[in-house]
Amino acid sequence: MTTPALDAAALENLVSAAVAAPSIHNSQPWHFRLQPETSVLEVRAVRERAVPAADPQGRAMHVSVGAAVLNLRVAARHLGWAPDVRLLPDPADPDLFATVRLDETSPVRLPGTEALYDAIWRRHSIRTPFTGRPVPADVLDQLVTAARAEETVLRLPGREETARLLELTAEAERRNTTDPAQRTESRNWIRSGDVPPYGIPAHALGPQDRDGRLPMRDFAALRPVEHQQPATFEHEPVIAVLSTDDDRPEDWLRTGLGLEHVLLAATAHEVRASLLHQVMEWPELRWAAREPHQPPGHVQMLIRLGYGPEGTPTPRLPAADVLDPEA
Repeated sequence: MTTPALDAAALENLVSAAVAAPSIHNSQPWHFRLQPETSVLEVRAVRERAVPAADPQGRAMHVSVGAAVLNLRVAARHLGWAPDVRLLPDPADPDLFATVRLDETSPVRLPGTEALYDAIWRRHSIRTPFTGRPVPADVLDQLVTAARAEETVLRLPGREETARLLELTAEAERRNTTDPAQRTESRNWIRSGDVPPYGIPAHALGPQDRDGRLPMRDFAALRPVEHQQPATFEHEPVIAVLSTDDDRPEDWLRTGLGLEHVLLAATAHEVRASLLHQVMEWPELRWAAREPHQPPGHVQMLIRLGYGPEGTPTPRLPAADVLDPEA
């Protein structure tokens, strides 16, 4: 087979797919650099778009960049490459989160690649109510398999454990709303219009749950004038727990790969998702999110799953603004 050309059009496709990934507060903390002599695309962190109040360790930044790497890998397979992904390849260069080598052609098209690639452009985070229609067990099983493919674990707790996790999320949301640093930071990421093309546009913010069952993030934080009217959310939310065996920066990146693989697989089945990250922002609450009767592990994300509208796109930096064509 002929090796695909790593030309300007291919680079734009790859990077456009990568930046379609979710990131905390839509901060888009990534940059890409091509090493043309080795056909290696570097994926680098942009620490200037960190969110230190919500993410003092940089955990969420790693998750965000990991999600972009997953999209890049899917797009590379779609174009015909067999991408070789390395996470944190150079200890002397801490901002180099990953490299993707693009010099080998894939002899076969991996099953599911096209569905995942199509889902990249349709996936959006949902901040509005779901219909309450159950997600079929076979679809949930496929999401578990998607997480496992990235060396992460997705579990679907029962009703009692789900209620406990939502109580922890409500406590985290109360802290976020009343903590001055968290409150100020979340407000600062609300954007008017799409300029600059990152952050959360006001029109993409969702309502609060009228019945208080689902503690959705309140970016407005005690400013009623910016709130939407409360809405009735699904009575029995489906909450999935994404975890890793260890809790190192590499595991945070793998969390991003696993998270995005799950989100794309869900999108391919018309299942919507929103991310409940609040608990992850308070170490003692994140520790408490571990289910006592499960094997040891580290909870990295809570994902709400269900059926509903496709969601409102949030702006993205264009590929040209996040790509250095030559090293």
